[in-house]
Amino acid sequence: MGDYAKGIAKISLIIGDQPLIKPLIDIPEMARLAMDLLDRALSAFDTRDLEAARTIPLEDDKLDALYDQVYQDLIQLIVADTNALWQATYLLWVAHNLERAGDRVTNICERVIFTITGEMKEFDVEDGSQEMHQI
Repeated sequence: MGDYAKGIAKISLIIGDQPLIKPLIDIPEMARLAMDLLDRALSAFDTRDLEAARTIPLEDDKLDALYDQVYQDLIQLIVADTNALWQATYLLWVAHNLERAGDRVTNICERVIFTITGEMKEFDVEDGSQEMHQI
């Protein structure tokens, strides 16, 4: 997740003070949600909260939905104005990194469950189900 944060910071420096191609609404919400999920996952680890470790990953769907929205919005901007391409591409990378951070939170929760129960299971993120599978 540190690499994702570093990538976002680099993009912030690249964009700098240039006018944004659109107001940022969903990306800051993604950042807030990703930080909240991470904070709660680390708290679940610290307190050995099995229930939290099982429920936190279910909220990753919110990040995925926000990413899909950002993706669609930015693609529409690119289609309407090809001059928006370079900044839209950078903003897509930001959104992608935030979405991946949410996936890493799910990994943390899987390991918390393992440390408490001794069973290594993973959330099935491919099909969007909330089931955990033995690995």
